[in-house]
Amino acid sequence: MSNPFFKNRGPFLISDIFNFLNIKNVSEKMNISISDIKDLYSSNSSDITFFHSKKYKELAQKTKAAFCITTESLKNELPTSCVPLIVENVLVSVSKITSIFYPDAIDDDFDDSVIDINQTDFKDKVTFGKNVLIGQNVSLGTNCKIGHNSIIEKNVSVGDNCTIGSNTIIRNSLISNNVKVLDNCVVGKHGFGFFPNKNKNLRYPHIGIVIIEENCEIGCGSTIDRGSMSNTVIGKNTYFDNQIHIAHNVKIGENSIIAGQVGIAGSSIIGSNVRIGGQAGISGHIKIGNNVEIGGGSGVIKNIPDNTKVMGYPAKNIRDFLRDNK
Repeated sequence: MSNPFFKNRGPFLISDIFNFLNIKNVSEKMNISISDIKDLYSSNSSDITFFHSKKYKELAQKTKAAFCITTESLKNELPTSCVPLIVENVLVSVSKITSIFYPDAIDDDFDDSVIDINQTDFKDKVTFGKNVLIGQNVSLGTNCKIGHNSIIEKNVSVGDNCTIGSNTIIRNSLISNNVKVLDNCVVGKHGFGFFPNKNKNLRYPHIGIVIIEENCEIGCGSTIDRGSMSNTVIGKNTYFDNQIHIAHNVKIGENSIIAGQVGIAGSSIIGSNVRIGGQAGISGHIKIGNNVEIGGGSGVIKNIPDNTKVMGYPAKNIRDFLRDNK
């Protein structure tokens, strides 16, 4: 399970999953118990997974899952040990099954368990401002500071020597040592995950967490969504300017610097030692290599290899961009 804070209601019989998705019997293994739903990479022989895009073909070919929710056009990419479950809309089906395993991960209401920090043991361990609220299952390291009107909601671990600014909300997050989360940030909330389904949008459960490794700084007004099926990870010594949005499942490597108003869409992977200029936009489900520089205002819509400088929309090699814009 990606999120240690959400309770898994499984296992469920695969026959129950077939019935829930209105899938006809495609396997003789109807009495098999399914322990969890996971992504292609982390699944094992007691899990169900999903495969919805050719971008993940290599992972699909190596998955250890017992069953995979997929389409007719993709099913032949799976290993023989993995039984395909053919559906019309993979992601909608995954949302339904995840809701069975993790019903508590669908909604993301405010944490009504919080209490004033003065009523907790932290009142003598950290420096804090006025109107600070703390939820259940929270740990705070030594020498930490929390600004005015901030809320550390349930299921948060904060390391040593950390600073949380004013008017900031954190939940479902693991924050390492020497991290600064500045004013007006929101970390660990539900991502922008829903699917249009007839006359009603179907909300997708987000069972991942946010992991911020040591020595990072998150600029004012930034939002970091927790993962949907995997975790959102910010690598150590990475610095954000103000008003950055990091969507669900994004992975950012070490020693990266991201300037103001950058948006990174869901499930993209950013390498280490990456520099991203202000107001750049990164599309979802793409991979940016190590030692990459992306010019301000660029729109990245495809993978970028290591040691590359790009600019423009769509982002292209910096030399080509300068040549085309003389």
